[in-house]
Amino acid sequence: MRQLSGLDAGFLYIESEQAPMHVGSLTLYQLPENARDFAGQIRKHIISRLHLAPIFYQRLALMPFDLGHPVWVESQELDLDYHIQHHNIGRGSRAGSDASLEKLVASLHETLLDRAQPLWQFHIIEGLSDQRIGFYAKVHHAALDGAAGVLLANALLDLSPTPRAIEAGASKDSKASNSPSRSKLIGALFSNTFAQYAKLARTLPSAVKRVADLAISKGLSGTIAATKELSQGLLAPKTPFNVSIEAARQFASCTVSLAEIKAIAATCDATVNDVVMALCSGALRSYLLHHKALPERSLIAAVPISLRELGDQRMNNQVTMVPAALGTHGKTAALRLQAAKSALGDVKVATSKFKDLIPTDYPSLGAPWLIGGVAQLIAKTKLADRMALPVNLVISNVPGPKVPLYLAGAKMIGYFPLSIVVHGMALNITVHSYNGNLDFGLIACAKAVPDLALLAQALKAEHHELKSYAASVLLGPGKKSKASASAKSEKSSNAPPIKSQGKSGALSSKPSSANKPAKAALTKAAVAKASVAKAAAKTTRTKKST
Repeated sequence: MRQLSGLDAGFLYIESEQAPMHVGSLTLYQLPENARDFAGQIRKHIISRLHLAPIFYQRLALMPFDLGHPVWVESQELDLDYHIQHHNIGRGSRAGSDASLEKLVASLHETLLDRAQPLWQFHIIEGLSDQRIGFYAKVHHAALDGAAGVLLANALLDLSPTPRAIEAGASKDSKASNSPSRSKLIGALFSNTFAQYAKLARTLPSAVKRVADLAISKGLSGTIAATKELSQGLLAPKTPFNVSIEAARQFASCTVSLAEIKAIAATCDATVNDVVMALCSGALRSYLLHHKALPERSLIAAVPISLRELGDQRMNNQVTMVPAALGTHGKTAALRLQAAKSALGDVKVATSKFKDLIPTDYPSLGAPWLIGGVAQLIAKTKLADRMALPVNLVISNVPGPKVPLYLAGAKMIGYFPLSIVVHGMALNITVHSYNGNLDFGLIACAKAVPDLALLAQALKAEHHELKSYAASVLLGPGKKSKASASAKSEKSSNAPPIKSQGKSGALSSKPSSANKPAKAALTKAAVAKASVAKAAAKTTRTKKST
């Protein structure tokens, strides 16, 4: 028996039919040659690995009268027909299409997980084109965060087409009692509550001292200026994303080359995270311009920051959210990238100083009533339609494996994450790196963002804008190509990137096509700063000789 932390339990308290609190992923696999009943093989493979991760057998046990955080207990039996399901989209007028796959995954992501069961579900999806098979997985956010999800994947996946040998798990005793008594539950409740109050008492003096030290180092005037600046940026501008949500979902995806993103970052003295944020900024700007809904002030994203220590493999949530301005008011890719660099730099400084003081737990007694009641009030009154919030959406970047992974012998060719939307934030963009690509998973309330595929297309358009800008940086100041690239960037940034919805074209998991000269130059830039200068000088000499 293990009690949920306050952060984990909070996802249960705020969950509703309109706002399920599970996270998911759509992974695509290339079928092995001469595969027969491969869906059945995947099912057998999963069943043989369930004992490798405790999450597969843990279920919730609620506190008496819902007085405090629930506890995890071991489930002795699994309803495998519920947990592992099969679909075939190879029928109908749009049989096997990526659009049909995205529509199915969106509908699967809408439905709540059964709390009487362990909080996970897998869906094997056949009927795709190009000898592919889809695998949609969802796990309740109360059980794990994105980093823990990578650990969970390690239990199911292999590094080669030949699955590694796994020792069979011990058989479960279906007659064994796994429901804790009421007295044990009450004892755990008060033990947790007292422990959390004691922890707060221990950390409060340290927190006060750090804030005081920061104020002294900045000086009184600096502290007042920082406080004023913070108060002015507390609320984000209103957008179509900042409304009460309904149950229906839209899902879209986009894939870009990680090598190209790294090359852009190296050329522009930025990080991969900076470039990802700039990509999202430009895409959001284009989308909102298309809908004539771009606010004058920059959109603000909530960016998850992991609090997990190196080597910590507990499958729980150890994460916090911090606001970061996206620079969507910038008319060029250069301005938006600079804004992203500045915003994420401030985030890093703040979290590095106070990371160990950010709480992931809180006293349990009465929490379900208080937090659940507030969540219901917000939903019933549609408060999100009328009030401004500190952020507009969530943007998350989860690092993944750099090498190919395999499921039951099938090679993974794409990993598209699906996260959560809540009242007031109807859009979530999550990015997962895998084997040389960045796979973007976009999930949204279907009513608030009915044309989500346009945003996926805008991401690819912004990727090309950033490549053009990075190529112009290589050529150096004052070059004609730089001026023309900037003009092109500004023109693109002030007009809708696309005219009709169409397909996002992302689920093929092919790296985006690049302008060949820019790609060649960016490849050199990714090697080292010295080769960047060499490439720029060589380009200049070539132009003079011609």
